[in-house]
Amino acid sequence: MDAPAPKPVLTAAARRRALAVILMTVVINMIGVGLAWPILPKLIQTMGSGTVSDAAAAYAIIGTIYALAQFLFSPLIGMISDKFGRRPVMLVTLAGLTVDYIFAALAPTLVWLAFARLVGGIFGATVTTANAYVTDISAPEERARIFGLIGAAFGAGFILGPLLGGILGEIDIRLPFYAAACLGALNLVFAFFFLPESLDEDRRRTRPDWREANPLASLRKIARFPALMPLLIALLITATAQRGLEGTWVLYTEFRFGWGLREAAWSLAFVGLMYVIVQGFLVGPVVRRIGDWPTVITGFAVSCLSLALYGIATTGWMVYPLIALYVIGNGLGAPALTAICSKSVDGDRQGQLQGTLQAINAMAIVIGPLFASLVLAHVSSVDPIVNVPGLWFIGGAFVFALAVVLAVRARPR
Repeated sequence: MDAPAPKPVLTAAARRRALAVILMTVVINMIGVGLAWPILPKLIQTMGSGTVSDAAAAYAIIGTIYALAQFLFSPLIGMISDKFGRRPVMLVTLAGLTVDYIFAALAPTLVWLAFARLVGGIFGATVTTANAYVTDISAPEERARIFGLIGAAFGAGFILGPLLGGILGEIDIRLPFYAAACLGALNLVFAFFFLPESLDEDRRRTRPDWREANPLASLRKIARFPALMPLLIALLITATAQRGLEGTWVLYTEFRFGWGLREAAWSLAFVGLMYVIVQGFLVGPVVRRIGDWPTVITGFAVSCLSLALYGIATTGWMVYPLIALYVIGNGLGAPALTAICSKSVDGDRQGQLQGTLQAINAMAIVIGPLFASLVLAHVSSVDPIVNVPGLWFIGGAFVFALAVVLAVRARPR
């Protein structure tokens, strides 16, 4: 049974303004992320031997440090926002990300860069707080559409971010990190002056159980909702496949298609454009037309097909139609899945839920890039035992097929 809609904190006009501000905050944040993301593997590559195989192995370690920090701190960030409100948490995380970019820009060694990623993981809970924010200002039936708008905001930032990152990275490999730090500081100022609080005093958790800040304890707490368990498993395994794809994309396209930084940046910008189209304009109408559950099932089935085709693609031009196909599937399925989860939890637990969902995503960031990088390091080595360049993508197709089965079985009769 769906949880009752929370009492509105803001007027309808104020909620629209607040939504516009949080979306703009996410856009600016993702421009900064998009600036730095495609450059990080290349920066690691310049600090080592220069080979794709060695860079992939080093990236696996550094990415795991980032993901573990996010996994450990995301539930705590979610609970703090339930206790003290969304606005102060959003400001602190934006400030922390700005510091992360400065550390990465100045990093002289891989150890320094790993420390920068540790800082980024601790303060990388912007997604958690933004999702909790929109649940505060929206009715349950609106959440799939609004989560889609959050995804579109991510995509909008990712259109411009990688393009600028590719251009600036060819001038100086560290320049995109300085630019991301400047954007982070700008975003902090913007949020400070224009972002209102969304969680009213009487809806905050007055006596939070801080033991739930343990990510495993938080997961056990959510496990008390039996209807959520197959959905959380589906979220974990699909996010693992996607995080692995994202984490190795720049190095994989260099290995498989001979792409440079500019080509990889253009492809990531296209990913952002597709997410804007799908999550900004398709999620709401599709969910209204066929419902949350069919959207999840159909979307994940489409993603399964696209990943299988990724695994056998042999030339770079094939990538663009497959990106479009994958984003249509996952861009529809993921917001609908998040909306189903949010409808199953009371309003005063949304921060905890979003923190748990982010912790699951952080688990995927630990598992996905780590194993995808190790797989890439193997298949790109001189004499691989399993000589299948697209091995991770083919495995991802099986994962999404399993997610379809889980969603079909979990769907209410």
